[in-house]
Amino acid sequence: MPAVGLLLTTTAGLVVWIVLWAIGVKSFDAFLITAAMILLAATARVFAPAFRGNRREEHPGSRWTPR
Repeated sequence: MPAVGLLLTTTAGLVVWIVLWAIGVKSFDAFLITAAMILLAATARVFAPAFRGNRREEHPGSRWTPR
């Protein structure tokens, strides 16, 4: 269940799309906002392990070193 954030972002984006479309915004323009939300969520999911606080601890001797 690690992709729950992406699923929730997609759902929220589709809700935003429907609401904007209902109040008179062109459907394609509203969909671009949804696509941007999903793209940002996917980018954050890809790069989350590289952030400083999310790295795994390296134990001594766990990395291969050439001799």
